[in-house]
Amino acid sequence: MPHTIPPCPQCGLENTYPDAASYICPDCAHEWPQQAEAAEAVEGDAAVRDANGNPLADGDAVILVKDLKVKGSSSVLKKGSKIKGIRLVDGADGHNVDCKTDLGSMLLKSEFLKKA
Repeated sequence: MPHTIPPCPQCGLENTYPDAASYICPDCAHEWPQQAEAAEAVEGDAAVRDANGNPLADGDAVILVKDLKVKGSSSVLKKGSKIKGIRLVDGADGHNVDCKTDLGSMLLKSEFLKKA
């Protein structure tokens, strides 16, 4: 069976290409490791992954990869902010990380986080 290059998990486009041990999407500049593909085939969607495709676990420390507006407030969580002691949950609308920030306790999507 020939090896096919998967579409980008971030934007869904199929222009991805392999580069060393990673895949790269030229459309959205997302990079993820090739070995994660084999792990995902075994694990399915059970693992919560960060923006780079690394699996997250309860108690991990993460860093925000983009500014996030806080719904119902004029506050913003700044890119580069470190959040310690996350908890994985099965939240609504893909919000799968529960954490305490400077602005209080909130649910975040793992796609906006990277493992610290």
